[in-house]
Amino acid sequence: MNPIEITSVEDSRIKVFAGLTEAQLRNSLHPEEGIFIAESPKVIHVALDSGMIPTALLCEKRHIDGDAADIIAGIPDVPVYTGSRETLAAITGYTLTRGVLCSMRRPALPSVENLCKNSGRVVVIDDVSDTTNIGSIFRSAAALGMDAVLLTPTACDPLNRRAIRVSMGSVFLIPWTRLPGGISELRSYGFKSVAMALRHNSVDISDPILKQEPKLAIVMGTEGEGLPISTIDSADYVVKIPMHHGVDSLNVAAASAIAFYELATPKIPNHPN
Repeated sequence: MNPIEITSVEDSRIKVFAGLTEAQLRNSLHPEEGIFIAESPKVIHVALDSGMIPTALLCEKRHIDGDAADIIAGIPDVPVYTGSRETLAAITGYTLTRGVLCSMRRPALPSVENLCKNSGRVVVIDDVSDTTNIGSIFRSAAALGMDAVLLTPTACDPLNRRAIRVSMGSVFLIPWTRLPGGISELRSYGFKSVAMALRHNSVDISDPILKQEPKLAIVMGTEGEGLPISTIDSADYVVKIPMHHGVDSLNVAAASAIAFYELATPKIPNHPN
């Protein structure tokens, strides 16, 4: 398809990039019509390779034959809108990091049961609302051996544009869904829960008993308030990361990376024949 040049922010054809809020893109009344925005060629490639369905592409003119060329070639039936860097900044309200945006259809979420039945290690994100933290947690979860991510209803949308970018597309690499029933729901799927919190009865994250559990749900809370008391009380284990030099805690994104690395499913070493 020949690129379509855009010169006005009022052009209705690029409304998805210019005029809709994140909430409007999600379209909670009609989820099957929901859209999300992926930014930068690398992230768009990851999304396309994972099966996401594109609906439109917006990129700077200089990227038509550059960074976006192979993306455009791979989605020949998708409209491609273009303009100057200044025009695109006026349309989107910010300067594009890598000059390319792609709108895509939101995928249907799997059920908690289907997501959990073949998983040994899952992450539960409880009420974390910061998009940067969500993106970082997803990136660590995918990189460090978690099988799936579950989010409570009040946690931030992983398909928020910034969360996607911070995750470097990891939100497309690890399955996720919403967890409406709380961590108690996971017991029916064989999981023991690990609440990451500082308490008098917290066990050290390196305690061997944790790795011996065949199915663990690692529960991460907000950076300011931490996990609710009710969630901590209902967990099978309360786990802490030892601190030094008077530091009382870590950012939830940093803490999650340590927890995932330490609590990942133990690997069986290779033995010589």
